Amino acid sequence: MSIKVLISDKLSQEGVDVLANEKDIQVDIKTGLTHDELIEIIPEYDAILVRSGTKVKKEIIDAGTKLKIIGRAGVGVDNVDVKHASSKGIFVVNAPEGNTISTAEQSLALMLALARKTPFAHASMQEEKWDNKSFQGAELYDKTLGIIGLGRIGKEVAHRAK
Repeated sequence: MSIKVLISDKLSQEGVDVLANEKDIQVDIKTGLTHDELIEIIPEYDAILVRSGTKVKKEIIDAGTKLKIIGRAGVGVDNVDVKHASSKGIFVVNAPEGNTISTAEQSLALMLALARKTPFAHASMQEEKWDNKSFQGAELYDKTLGIIGLGRIGKEVAHRAK
């Protein structure tokens, strides 16, 4: 018995390969579908995997007569009608830790950029001006970082900052 999975949003090739390398899973990648196009083809699939582009609303869930699972490759499920899917016995899952490290690293990158006034210096260069005294910034050495909330991302920020 083969499981048919529709990937309707762009995913990393590594993620696609995990599914595609399973012998009983058939993966179809069809991105950029309209709401009506998705309703037309969803009856063929046992599962749909989305990011944030595809909105899995009531009409799509109702049309997905074979759907058993809706996967969200990302943190939230705000683009999925979870209540309606659950009422139909369809599991809705997500990947809450999928971008934790990237988010923590981006937080640190932005802190460093602001401390060193990089965005302002860049804007000045784009305007063909340069007043290097205005962009001295501050060193982070011997400073204290305050983190409000030590969830997954806050912990990763703290770990990397240490």
